[in-house]
Amino acid sequence: MVSAALEHINFRPSVLVEQVAEALTRAILEGVLKGGDQLVEQRLQEQFGISRSPLREAFRVLEKKGLVVIIPRKGTFVRTITRKDIEDNFPVRAALEGLAAREAHGKMGQEDLRALNDSLRGMKEAAAREDAFAYMEHHIRFHEIFINASGNDVLINLLGNLRMHSMWHRFSYKYYKEDFDASLAVHGKILGLFQAPGSPSEEVAQVVRNHIEVALERFMAYLEEQEARGE
Repeated sequence: MVSAALEHINFRPSVLVEQVAEALTRAILEGVLKGGDQLVEQRLQEQFGISRSPLREAFRVLEKKGLVVIIPRKGTFVRTITRKDIEDNFPVRAALEGLAAREAHGKMGQEDLRALNDSLRGMKEAAAREDAFAYMEHHIRFHEIFINASGNDVLINLLGNLRMHSMWHRFSYKYYKEDFDASLAVHGKILGLFQAPGSPSEEVAQVVRNHIEVALERFMAYLEEQEARGE
């Protein structure tokens, strides 16, 4: 028998909330919804075929992710990305991904190493085709493998959010440049260090940190070029 204390609790349709939040997240990350755009409740209710309650719950999920701003009596708006957001993201991500690499060092099983090899091969094939989007997908997977192999749930969750924001920054600024040769060389070195568990764990951490710090320098240079062109 259900306790009387539980009889009047309003259980939320969490799966529906997650699905709506995921759809809106994807629209924001891919630039369908841009910074400053308002998420109009009535329009979205009609589009998703849902009531106001799960939609507002989804908005709160997006707010926690840092993707939207909820302004009382005005509405929910997609956050506008600034240069400061990018400059704040990369150093923190570099430090935490370096830590994840250090913790994953020596823990990588054969399945993890095979997955890293597969991702690196996918990166090479995409680079040969000069397919920046496919390259990015394999690149993301490569990093996810060693981050997950760290086994540190707090670190995994923090980096999941930071890396999501990093992708958002790229799409928002239409930054799809990639120095394939340099990037492939770095990832080949990272893989080699993971394959040699006797190597210093701090070495792979430093390589990962440097890789992300260099990526920030290139991103900033790209933004300066865009500004110089008045774009």
